[in-house]
Amino acid sequence: MELRHLRYFCAVAEELNLTCAAERLHMSQPPLSRQIKQLEQEVGTELFERSTRGLRLTPAGIFFQQHAIQILEKVDVTIDATRRMARSQRTLFGVGFVPSVFYGQLPMLVRDLREKDSVELSLAELTTVQQIQALKAGRIDIGFGRLRIDDPDVEQEILFDEPLMAALPNGHPLEGTAPNCEELARYPLVLFPAKPRPSMADMVLGIFRRQGLKVEVVQEANELQTALSLVASGIGITLVPEQVKRVRRDGITYVSLADKSLTTPVICSRRRGEAPSPLMQEANAILEVLVENRRSGRYP
Repeated sequence: MELRHLRYFCAVAEELNLTCAAERLHMSQPPLSRQIKQLEQEVGTELFERSTRGLRLTPAGIFFQQHAIQILEKVDVTIDATRRMARSQRTLFGVGFVPSVFYGQLPMLVRDLREKDSVELSLAELTTVQQIQALKAGRIDIGFGRLRIDDPDVEQEILFDEPLMAALPNGHPLEGTAPNCEELARYPLVLFPAKPRPSMADMVLGIFRRQGLKVEVVQEANELQTALSLVASGIGITLVPEQVKRVRRDGITYVSLADKSLTTPVICSRRRGEAPSPLMQEANAILEVLVENRRSGRYP
């Protein structure tokens, strides 16, 4: 599958008329029809319903269109950013992160780097495992996650250990308490992310498993915000890093845990054995100040 197939499909999906779509794409109708058929064969399902009244998207076609648009928009943004960087002679610096680390000090690192005229900052939401792969491939320069991963090409530094908290729906029986794991295990649990694994979901399950407790996982969510929405709707509870409490969500109460040793690390990953560039040295210096602020309780 090539990008042109996605562009052809999106044009037909918007026009719902092969003739109009072909004119828009500056091509004749028969080749366009063949390309759409080939795309459907590759996807393995029909994307359009064809009748004498014209074309109509199937449910699969609607789903495919939503994601095709996102892919094409991402490609266009990337091309524009690349051109801007080439014209400005700026240095590209890639940062990978898991969402749960970006509610505290780390956005300040991004802000400070973005203020530098010589830097083109690229942000990528990636799991820790994906960050390791992106570092080795050169797609990012530094990553912030929560999992310890042994890889000879990547070095990891624990910036600090962060207490876990329970996110509860308002009015929950544990609201206003400092529950232990046995008390938490009595209630349905929402896990995140659902995939890819391993992830923080496995870390949370390991906490209960080590204490010989079984939990009912009622729902898994791919994103933290989705997990919090599920909690707010009363489906279950979830465990989150302390800095997430800075996210004010209607319908949610955060409570500290009785066991203060239940923490999750914030880990910085970099390529091993690589002499730090001036930009990396600057990023490390900013990071050192921010981490010290976090450890000493001084927030910006």
